[in-house]
Amino acid sequence: MKRQKRAPRPQKKKNDAAPVAKPAPETGLTRRSMLDKLQKFGIAVVVIGGAGLLLTRTVNATMHEHDLTRIGQGVPMVVQVHDPHCNVCVMLQKQARRAMKNFDEDELQYVIADLAKPEGRALAIENSVGKTTLLLFDGKGTRRAILPGLRDSGALERSFRAHIGDGTGS
Repeated sequence: MKRQKRAPRPQKKKNDAAPVAKPAPETGLTRRSMLDKLQKFGIAVVVIGGAGLLLTRTVNATMHEHDLTRIGQGVPMVVQVHDPHCNVCVMLQKQARRAMKNFDEDELQYVIADLAKPEGRALAIENSVGKTTLLLFDGKGTRRAILPGLRDSGALERSFRAHIGDGTGS
């Protein structure tokens, strides 16, 4: 079966098309446009406010976690000697934080001695330790144990429980 050719469609001339009227641009502020702008502004305020609150909480938590003056304030302390550019140190930090979730704030606390900061370096030198090390202090600020190297959260939790359970934790 052969296909039949269709006759070409007649083309319209450009002058044959009816002119389309363009709507006039809005010159004034309408109620609808004002409400739309207020809605966008409200959403922006909520998003920026939420981001600001999250950032503030994160900064405060980081400052609290790096506050070495908390050592010897009556609560046993786990201090991680930490280099922020060391992958093993970051892994130890994750494991220590995971283990710390099983303790109350008044039972045992966790701080970081950052080797990138003078007070962190001073604490490491004073205790003759390097990075990837945990120092266990009693509530009076006396060092009771040194845990060198990477350990999993289960092993850390057992070490922390032994530390606070041996009577030297407070």
